[in-house]
Amino acid sequence: MNIILLGPPGAGKGTQARKLVDERHMIQLSTGDMLRAARTSGTDMGHKVAAVMDRGELVTDEIVIGLIREQLETAGDHGGFIFDGFPRTLAQADALGELLAEMGQSLDHAIELQVNDDVLVQRILGRAAEMVAAGGQARADDNEDSLKTRLLAYYKQTSPLIGYYHAKGDLISVDGLASVDEVAASIAKALD
Repeated sequence: MNIILLGPPGAGKGTQARKLVDERHMIQLSTGDMLRAARTSGTDMGHKVAAVMDRGELVTDEIVIGLIREQLETAGDHGGFIFDGFPRTLAQADALGELLAEMGQSLDHAIELQVNDDVLVQRILGRAAEMVAAGGQARADDNEDSLKTRLLAYYKQTSPLIGYYHAKGDLISVDGLASVDEVAASIAKALD
């Protein structure tokens, strides 16, 4: 089963993807994680990714699609893919559909985690503060200005995917502000 998790930055896509990996043996393809890994790689691509992310902007389709293709081609046995943070645009949605078809696969569901923006910003800023308090390091893009830029980019570029997948009959919406376990239960119900 191949699914997409949709929702603005900080909606809990990564958390829910990890639960699906543990419970259903799916492979999480998190563009955020792939981009953060590329950013610290020291490569030319990594420097390009870092500059874009530090500005709170989205990386180009070519970069993201290239990273996704690499992951799809090198995956072993699994219970399907979870696309976390991808696609972000209609062009990427078309590219993903083409890529999956090329590999003899399809998309089963697009799951939207619905959230309130004000609550979401406080959640992300709180997460960053907790990481720092625990002796860790907050993500470089977890600050209020960057968050607002990321949310604006989400609503301009990614939210059209909700209509796109609804029209295809693939969209399932769940309350992303419920507890982690309640969100997971809603997703499991939708998938079963």
